Amino acid sequence: MLKQKLINLPLVATIIITLSACGGDNEKDNPNKKEITIGFGVGNYIDQVDKGIVPILEKKGYTVNLRQFSQNRQINPAFEEGSIDASVNQSRAYMDAYNKKNNINMVALTDSPSAPQSLRSKKHKSLDEVQDGMIVALSNDPVNAERGARILEELGWIKIKPNVSTLSFSVNDISAGKYKLDIRETDAAQGLRLLDDVDFVVVNGNYVASAGQRIADGLVVENSPLEHRVIVTVMQKDLDSQWAKDLKDAFESKEYADYIRSQRIYDGFIEPESWKKYPK
Repeated sequence: MLKQKLINLPLVATIIITLSACGGDNEKDNPNKKEITIGFGVGNYIDQVDKGIVPILEKKGYTVNLRQFSQNRQINPAFEEGSIDASVNQSRAYMDAYNKKNNINMVALTDSPSAPQSLRSKKHKSLDEVQDGMIVALSNDPVNAERGARILEELGWIKIKPNVSTLSFSVNDISAGKYKLDIRETDAAQGLRLLDDVDFVVVNGNYVASAGQRIADGLVVENSPLEHRVIVTVMQKDLDSQWAKDLKDAFESKEYADYIRSQRIYDGFIEPESWKKYPK
């Protein structure tokens, strides 16, 4: 199956947002430190934390640095070099695969509100309109490409090779199913901009929300399995530190649940299991 690149954007500069509260300890090996740096990829997870989590932590005397990377693959190496303390960007499946390949010990601290992918189209109002030769765009990063391909596989449109790797998945792992489709790769953040040029595109939910659109309006909305939902990640050595416990408490708090639920932009996000104790 033909592999094409629709978009090839240059890397954008890393964005760093610093939010100051009370002064604190900057030594990363100190479990009682009061300054935390959290890493993010492109998308609105950084906005969720900026508006919903930072105020909670500031009340406890923390300084929180939010660091946004231009590509998700840059974030885990930042863990290894110690330039970030936590991240809100990856799934359990990706974390486990990365740990195994690189022999490091990242762990899931807790769950984040997570945006499911959706299959969307401007040219077609129904899935029944699919035909051989139609263009379908998937994200060009392995994790999101695999998730999108699973949506197409469940529809019977394609087949995926068995035992594919989450870290290296690509369109080369896809073969024809019911239809001979032209599967192309694109930068994940550009999916919605391609709707005039392709027949169907699988878009990450956080980009849909950021564009002011409803995730539920997709032709198909992913029922993201637990292993593909976004988690808050820390290193194993920091799991029992006070700052990690406070970070976990903030993500699982009623205050944060109330904030996310109050924002229309997050309609359709999958809520953490810990929020079930807070009635809507």
